[in-house]
Parts: sequence; structure tokens; C-alpha cells
Amino acid sequence: MKKILLLLTLCISFGCKTSKKETEPKNEPKNMTFYVGTYTKKDSKGIYKYALSSVGKLSKIGLMAETVNPSFLAKSKNNKTLFAVGETDINGTGFISSFKIEKDTLEFISKAETGGANPCFVAVNTNNYMVTANYSGGNVGLLKADNSGKLMPLLFVQQHSGKGTTKRQQSPHAHSAWFHPNKKEIISVDLGTNELWFSKINTTKNKLVFTKQKKLKMADGAGPRHLTFHPNKKWIYVLNELNNTISLVKEKDSTYFIENTVSTLPKNFTDNSKAADIHISDDGKFVYASNRGHNSIAIFEVNPENGNLKTVGYKDVLGDNPRNFSLSPDNKFLVVANQDTNNIISFKRDTATGKLTFINEVFAPTPVCILF
Repeated sequence: MKKILLLLTLCISFGCKTSKKETEPKNEPKNMTFYVGTYTKKDSKGIYKYALSSVGKLSKIGLMAETVNPSFLAKSKNNKTLFAVGETDINGTGFISSFKIEKDTLEFISKAETGGANPCFVAVNTNNYMVTANYSGGNVGLLKADNSGKLMPLLFVQQHSGKGTTKRQQSPHAHSAWFHPNKKEIISVDLGTNELWFSKINTTKNKLVFTKQKKLKMADGAGPRHLTFHPNKKWIYVLNELNNTISLVKEKDSTYFIENTVSTLPKNFTDNSKAADIHISDDGKFVYASNRGHNSIAIFEVNPENGNLKTVGYKDVLGDNPRNFSLSPDNKFLVVANQDTNNIISFKRDTATGKLTFINEVFAPTPVCILF
């Protein structure tokens, strides 16, 4: 009894410390980190790293790699290598660089030509094949990296031909290229020819070969730019930059067709605007698209029966020229890169309604790509 009283007296006098295990919160969520690709004509020096907290707060970690115009980024499927396009035109070609992902930096591995000027997009599949969309070249480059992330020399260039009906469409302008999640197929999106181009990789000859359909024409003046696949892997939402629309593309009897199209802008908006990026939530319930000019994120609800989109509303991005955005890995947040106002904005997602609520803002030099 005396020992107990002595302990109580000591606790009151000097304070009792509980064990570390008792005071630390269990399963405390860690910050989610993401890389930011930039244009380096002004203050930016290359690829930066930022953090997003569990409540949506943004913070800058720092410069990870100095490189010219890393305007689009992608990771290998094992998350050990980062690939960055160099959106340049040096003797008719741009470049792609590979970096080993380290905790505190990106370690340069290799560099290769993309086969066309001003590459603005890169995608990687599970076998480390990658496709780059070369905007000014009007073509798609096929490359491959080994298991260490080292790039092989350019394998093949698929040249597009044709034109659309507007001033921006007088020649081919490949804007993105995607690996279909359910098929061994590549869909290349060409703003200039106003078409989707369909190919497969001949792994024996390491070249792109057109499929039987080869192309799908979009509405005159649409200007397709990016796309996103529904989680059911059957519906494709194509974002059209020039006429500010989203087209639902489906497939029947091995043939793609356009089911319907919706606007990304309010009916009463008449000023100039250009659609830029598109993403879908992991549950397949909501589609988001960025508008440059209207400077907003358009929010759409997906009809689970047929994939049609219903407008939910628009959220001001609190900046100019939202070129790119991304959903956080847990889908609780949406993070936007505003190119012309040098800021990144985080929004909290309502997973039931799809609506967005502003959380935080951080400075970033000419940000144009966000990669978690």
C-alpha cells in the first residue's frame, strides 16, 4: 500500500509518462506524394515533388530532377522508374528521359529520341513498352525500357496523315496515346486529323501495326485530346479540346462507334475556352474534365446502365489554364495544376455527389502535369 501511495505522489509531483505506443495514434495516414511536370521557359527547372496530407493540405518537397520541358510524366508499373517527355523540337524530334525513383530525388538513367517534334504525352504498359504522342510531328513513337529503366533506342514511328476542318487541324497533331486496359491495343488521339487511331504492337518486329478498323472520326472540329476508360473497360470517354465536349465511345462486333456527346461548358458561357484533361473516379460513378478559359472542373455523373453523362456542376479552379489534374490514389481529393497562375489547388471530393470543395493552394512554377 505504501508503494502505491509513493507512486501516486511521484506522478502528481513530476507527471507520469505513458508509453510511446499508448500515445501514438494507430494507423496514422501518411502524406501522399506526387510529381509535377512543368514548362521550363520561365522559373521552373524541371520535375518537382509535392505532398498531399490526409486532410488535403499541399506542401512542396522540392526539385527532383533538372530537365527541359517535362510536360508529361508516367511511371513504370512497378513504380521504380519515372519517364518524362522533353517537349522540344531539336532537329525534328523531342526526347524522353527515364529516372530511377528514389525517396529524396530522381536519379537520371537514360534518354532517347521520340521520333517526332514536341512530344506531349507518354504511356507505359506492363512490359515496359511505351508510346509517345509527338504533337508537332503528328506521329506516335514506340519505345521500350529494360527492367532497370534504361531506354532502348527508338523502335518505331507511326506517322499519321490527314487533316480536320479548323485552323488547328491543317496537319496531324498526335496529342495522346493509350494502352487499352482490356485489350492488346493502343488508341492514339490525334487532334489534327480529328480521329482516334487504333494499333497493336508486333512484338516480333517491335513496330506498331494498324488494326482492321484503323480509325474513328470524331465530329467536325471536335479536336480530340485525351481520354479515360471506365472501370468496366467497355466505355471510353474522349475529351475533345476544340469544341469542348466529351464523347462516349463504345464497341460492338469489334468496331468502335460514338454513342453520344455532351458539352463540358455551361450553356450560357460564350467566351473562348479549350478542354484539357479528363479523369474518372475508381468507382466509375463520376467523370471530371478541365476547362481552360472557363477555368473550371466540369463534373458529370455516370449512368451505370448505359454510361451516359449527366452534368452535376462546375468548380472554379482558382487559377488560369488548368492544363492537367489528377485524383489522389484514395480518390478523396482532386488536385489541379494551373499553368498560367503558377499554382496547384486541392479539392475534397464528395464521393456520394461528386462535388468538390476547396481545401488548399500551393505555389508551383508553370505546372502542367500531376502524377501520383
